[in-house]
Amino acid sequence: MSAPDNKEIVTREMTLSLGPQHPSAHGVLHLVVDLQGELVLRADPDIGYLHRGTEKIAENLYYPQFVPYTDRLDYWCGMSTNVAYVLTVEKLMGIEAPERSDYIRVIVSELARITGHLTCIGAWGVDLGAMTVLLYAMRDRELVLDLFELICGARITNSYLRVGGVRYDANDRFLEKCREFCKYLPAKLDEYEKLLSGNRIWIKRNKDIGVISAEDAIDFGLGGPNLRGSGVDFDIRRDEPYLAYDQVDFKVPLGTNGDCFDRYMVRMVELREAVKIIEQCLDKIPEGAFCIDDPKVVPPDKSKLYDNMENLIHHFKYVSSGFKVPAGEAYVPTESPKGELGFYIVSDGSEKPHRLKIRAPSFVNLQSVDHMSKGGYLADVVAVISSLDPVFGECDK
Repeated sequence: MSAPDNKEIVTREMTLSLGPQHPSAHGVLHLVVDLQGELVLRADPDIGYLHRGTEKIAENLYYPQFVPYTDRLDYWCGMSTNVAYVLTVEKLMGIEAPERSDYIRVIVSELARITGHLTCIGAWGVDLGAMTVLLYAMRDRELVLDLFELICGARITNSYLRVGGVRYDANDRFLEKCREFCKYLPAKLDEYEKLLSGNRIWIKRNKDIGVISAEDAIDFGLGGPNLRGSGVDFDIRRDEPYLAYDQVDFKVPLGTNGDCFDRYMVRMVELREAVKIIEQCLDKIPEGAFCIDDPKVVPPDKSKLYDNMENLIHHFKYVSSGFKVPAGEAYVPTESPKGELGFYIVSDGSEKPHRLKIRAPSFVNLQSVDHMSKGGYLADVVAVISSLDPVFGECDK
């Protein structure tokens, strides 16, 4: 029934709570949204529902004891958070892990990038009404989790890296299965693109939605695909290389419009580039040790505990009192799937950090929700959140 010609339809402002128990909130995100009809006037993230004091916990643990806690930050990509933490401790201690472990770390980091992006795109599709892509993404993500299980026995909370290297060597079966996966995935990515990239509804829901300029993306501190989607040509793996990233060639994809669709396309290209990086590492991985030979930092192999008292004592001391880290401070930035992830650690020379601060990309990226959503429709807020790919394990920490 239409309104009479001489009457004007008037909408009033209202405040809507979106979340924290909402399927499209990607966790326990609470958005306080001010609306004028369907138009968004303000979208204010209200975080902290998953806060558990991770940084303070770190200050009460020995350095090696904190590695499992890093798995619980970005729990989709635990290997990446393992890498960022152990690199910072190694910088403080002035030690370098063996070359073989650097290549292994790159391989598992890129596998983690694949799991992160697959989960992002799959959940994003469901948020906007495309259910099929989630089923495809979870199918392929399971194969990566199988690889993690092969190399360390765990699928999600891996705790695979250790200060000085990795816990277990990459055996031949793992390397062989990695090659098989690298041959398998590109054709499946083509299927994702057939489902989404040319889909009129997908384009309508993402194109020119959540636009943020390169200047604003830098000012908000965005990182990863969210920064590169706005055309900012910056990737820590290439521009400030760590591990073995300076030994591999890869392309850094960029967007042009800075909208949700550009952020989606950047992730799709990064999935393909991750496969290329893994293949190069598999070709170049050297023989040798996978962990440093330092009895003060690395415990002896378990098989050597049963017939050697010195090894047993050493293992007991490692577990019960950790190791001392020289006084100082260090920060190492890494390119996690969601952007710049880094640990800032201040050491007082003891076995525990004096202060630990996590530079979590999800926390920083969420600042831009209001900027991207303002002036759009309520339905667009869902696309904006999906395009930022927040994980609240690392946001609230």
